[in-house]
Amino acid sequence: MRVEVVMPKLGLTMESGTIIKWVKKEGDQVKKGEIIAEIESEKLTGEVESPADGVLVKIIHEEGDEVPIGEPIALIETEV
Repeated sequence: MRVEVVMPKLGLTMESGTIIKWVKKEGDQVKKGEIIAEIESEKLTGEVESPADGVLVKIIHEEGDEVPIGEPIALIETEV
């Protein structure tokens, strides 16, 4: 099963975030709660955690991309 990793909302007024760095790369094993990316908004910097155990199979948005809140940024395959 594929699970979407979405751009989180870090603050009340945040509408989009920019991917600063991918900590994990495609093909890497990830655990639920593990940091997979670093993001920033106009006012805040934060981290994106994996929503499930599995393999990071697809990075949809690259470093430097500005992504609206709730939009998928990556896919995790949970049945390996």
